[in-house]
Amino acid sequence: MRWTLVIVAFLLGSIPFGFLLYRLRTGGDLRRSGSGNIGATNVLRSAGKTLGLLTLLLDAAKGWLALWLGLRVAPGNTTLLSLILLAVIAGHMYTPWLRFHGGKGVATALGAFLAWAPLPLAGAIGVFLIVLGIWRYVSLASICATLALPLLLAPLSPRPVAPAEIAAASLAAALILWRHRANMERLRHGTEHKFGRRLERPA
Repeated sequence: MRWTLVIVAFLLGSIPFGFLLYRLRTGGDLRRSGSGNIGATNVLRSAGKTLGLLTLLLDAAKGWLALWLGLRVAPGNTTLLSLILLAVIAGHMYTPWLRFHGGKGVATALGAFLAWAPLPLAGAIGVFLIVLGIWRYVSLASICATLALPLLLAPLSPRPVAPAEIAAASLAAALILWRHRANMERLRHGTEHKFGRRLERPA
């Protein structure tokens, strides 16, 4: 029965909040606006700050809820919790409701680690804010924070961290980086959109 939580986590992750909110507000298809991504950054640029923030909160909430359920049912089962983490992020990235076209997983991972490993997450958020403040690229800040989180997991956790947890965090980071490959290419060519500027290119 506990292992059904992996399926529940995937289904939670698969709820395309950005797509649904944009459709309710504009009647349009978010996949045909801006970068075509269904995450909070594209919602913010395509529909404004309020809808972007709401998308961020809801995408994070489904990650948090998936891990919260896992921690309530099987708090010591690090293998199960690791699979729940990966399932909720994968559900967001490859939602079956949109023909497996989803988001990049940053907000959902944020919510999941908020429930599971808040101190390492705080360190990764610090990395995000520093990089964003210096270079003004949301994608670069997300990439750096994603790389930092698995490295911070053991040093900043107040409890022993199992190998399964580090492996899951590393695999989650790899998935998020894979979804940012177009951003990395634009960063390499100097064509990535900077935070706070009017949208000129997809991000």
